[in-house]
Amino acid sequence: MTADLEAALADFARALEADLAARLDAAPRPGEIVRPPRLLAAMRHAVLAGGKRLRPFLLVEAARLVDPGLTPAALMPAAAAVECLHCYSLVHDDLPAMDDDALRRGRPTVHVAYDDATAILAGDALLTLAFDLLADPACHADPAVRAALVLDLARAGGLGGMVGGQMLDLAAEGRFGTAGADPDEAGIRQLQAMKTGALIRAAIVMGARLGGGKDADIIRLGRFGEVIGLAFQLADDLLDVTSTTEEMGKAVAKDAAHGKGTLVGLHGVDASRAELERLVTEAADLLAPWGQRSDMLIAAARFVADRRR
Repeated sequence: MTADLEAALADFARALEADLAARLDAAPRPGEIVRPPRLLAAMRHAVLAGGKRLRPFLLVEAARLVDPGLTPAALMPAAAAVECLHCYSLVHDDLPAMDDDALRRGRPTVHVAYDDATAILAGDALLTLAFDLLADPACHADPAVRAALVLDLARAGGLGGMVGGQMLDLAAEGRFGTAGADPDEAGIRQLQAMKTGALIRAAIVMGARLGGGKDADIIRLGRFGEVIGLAFQLADDLLDVTSTTEEMGKAVAKDAAHGKGTLVGLHGVDASRAELERLVTEAADLLAPWGQRSDMLIAAARFVADRRR
């Protein structure tokens, strides 16, 4: 990771953490009645646990690529929305009925720290909060832009995106009374594009919209998001077979244990690393029209491929 990217990610993560902490305080907002303390504490446990904050960072950088005059502060409501939806998905994925994980970011998962019911409700509340933030006029002055952002995030996070991808993943494990089928490459790529890539792509597309991007900008940046979404999952699958629990802050070697099909399992470590390099090159080529203004996003693509946790 370049020094510039490292500093930018760290600065942004601190700013986003402070923003999320302020949004998850005890004071009810207009239209709310009361914020139950245990539920609020579980939500804060899920959201205020550090982490790279990569998805909201990509939103901000995509917006500033299109409109360099934008500040991170102006983009924070949408960035926080993306992070809330991402964290909800982690809380629910960690549940015993899903992936049954006890560690997340080096800390007990929400259902371990609290209980299953509280974890389910904390995830539900974070999901709802994501759309609350996007619908608020503080996100953007134009109602049409806010509606487009809501649609982007809903489509990426729902039936034909992240949630649908999780369902396909469970089915591939044979969780519904029939033996799981060994997916081919096309099936693996489709599943991963839904479960992981859709939200990464949506974050970048949302940033392009917030920057006032033209249709051509949104299409090009959307493809960039698809490419680095695949790279992110491929790097994650590599880490699952090459890293340790201590390094990752969560359980590893889960894919093989659950019989999950991955591109790493299909093609091996060396071929997967070569594919990562190809994806980074494609990502950089997609940003060529913006010249040096794209340096931060290209560095982010490289970070996605080279990350160690």
